[in-house]
Amino acid sequence: MKKITLLLCVAMVSFTMNAQIEAPAPSPSSTLIQNVGLTDVTVEYSRPSMRGRTIFGDLVPFDKIWRTGANARTKITFNKDVTFGGTAVKAGSYAVFTKPSATSWEVYLYDEPNAGGTPKVLDESKVAAKVTSEVVQMPMSMETFTIIIDDLSDNGATLGFLWESTYVPVKIGVATDEAVMKSIDKVMAGPNATDYYSAAVYYMNSGKDINKAKEWIDKSMSMTEKPAFWQLRQQSLIYAKSGDKKGAIAAAKKSLEAAKVAGNDDYVKMNTDSLKEWGAK
Repeated sequence: MKKITLLLCVAMVSFTMNAQIEAPAPSPSSTLIQNVGLTDVTVEYSRPSMRGRTIFGDLVPFDKIWRTGANARTKITFNKDVTFGGTAVKAGSYAVFTKPSATSWEVYLYDEPNAGGTPKVLDESKVAAKVTSEVVQMPMSMETFTIIIDDLSDNGATLGFLWESTYVPVKIGVATDEAVMKSIDKVMAGPNATDYYSAAVYYMNSGKDINKAKEWIDKSMSMTEKPAFWQLRQQSLIYAKSGDKKGAIAAAKKSLEAAKVAGNDDYVKMNTDSLKEWGAK
């Protein structure tokens, strides 16, 4: 009898430990990812619903810091520098805190996105941006708290907070034009010394057109005010592989002298060995 009772107890404990009831979260989490120009903006937040409750001025008190959602702190991430309501903000992740009132909200980007809870008092040294935005009364009611990124253009967008009959917008600016112009200038200016050098060395090591490699290494050296010993070393090897022993020897001698000045014994030996192999005098 005792054995049966023991087995029943073990079975009940096992059933209790293994039983896991799955139920929907009252405030489900959501992730919003939006490309704005050339900048990625990501918002991670939880979405409470009204459920017959009065929200602003009641569930969410006026003139107190709100985590701008439920559960964990709402987090916004920019992969490039932006402006937030006109304030310059560095790339990175920030908590989004708000202080609602009947006619306007204060919206904060805060440097502690992953800490728990809402601070009773914000540390001003951690406030990356503070924006005051007017409340817009919507003609309809939004049951579930929603964050949107709208009014998209190449150079910005609007971050919007919607709940109950309240809509609060904040402008985000991105430096798309500046980035594109830099890219255009770089491409139109053509390859730089490093581009020519890398292409030449790759061609040599991959057994491709060695004459093209020689052309590119010469171009790289002509664009470099003071070529380093390791660059001159590659030039000498490309020359030797192309059959230009005279040019290879001249480049190797320059590399040897530069390596001696730099105190790099490895390159001193490599150049010395190559010069001997190529019959330098």
